[in-house]
Amino acid sequence: MPEKNFELADFLRRARSQCDPSRAGLPADGRVRRVPGLRREEVAFLAGVSTDYYARLEQGRRIVPSQSVVDAIGRALGLDQAGRAHLADLIGLGTATARPHVLPVQRVRPGVYQMLEALDGVPAIVLGRRADVLAQNRLGKALFTDFERFPAAHRNYARWMLLDEEARSLFVDWEDQARTAVENLRLQVGNDPGDRAATELLAGLRERSPEFGRWWDAHHVNQRTYGSKRLRHPVVGDLTVEYETLTLPGDGDTTLFLYSTEPNSPSDRALRVLASWSLTGDGAVRSDAG
Repeated sequence: MPEKNFELADFLRRARSQCDPSRAGLPADGRVRRVPGLRREEVAFLAGVSTDYYARLEQGRRIVPSQSVVDAIGRALGLDQAGRAHLADLIGLGTATARPHVLPVQRVRPGVYQMLEALDGVPAIVLGRRADVLAQNRLGKALFTDFERFPAAHRNYARWMLLDEEARSLFVDWEDQARTAVENLRLQVGNDPGDRAATELLAGLRERSPEFGRWWDAHHVNQRTYGSKRLRHPVVGDLTVEYETLTLPGDGDTTLFLYSTEPNSPSDRALRVLASWSLTGDGAVRSDAG
């Protein structure tokens, strides 16, 4: 079975097993469920397709359903927007291509650097494909780490999160944050499975991080657009930051992450202290695992 078809079969089986039959709106049939989740025929019924058709799709057969059928299956499985986009990529309706290729190196425009500098009191980070860190401003480096200290091939948010002891000690809920990073990486790689740099990144993470293999194989996808991070910062102590994301115009593969704190809160005061420290100190938290 081709790798992409295997990925599709795995994703559909796992999504089906995580559906709650009691919330799917199915008529009661009195049968005892021996395994969790929905049966294949129930997904087919909810999606309005034949059981045989859905079974062949879940087996990874070479079938390319219409967008309306994909949407119906996504609804039947209770997939969110990220899950439906991932399903479309795996089926072949998205922009994904399985052909191995080397993508051009991403560059940040001078105007983006100027914008980062102008956001002097707001921590900011620019991420590219596969969560590569493309740029940070001064406070972004002070809040997390200075990725410019790492070799170019290691300037990756997911890699830092999973392999660097500094990240483990920085995030209060490290496991949740790291798993989310893996799930977001899952979504991005599904959009471009032929990316050789991504293949090398995944191989390295699987070799060095036991958590990565477990979370990757669970085949959950997540798209980070906003949220919060609880930090235990070595300079200013505990604080909580909220983040929002913006996709940069003209480059859908580049995302700006902006971090803020609740006004007049302890976290807000901590961030202002950190901003002062970043001017008088070295502006970066040291790491031995870079």
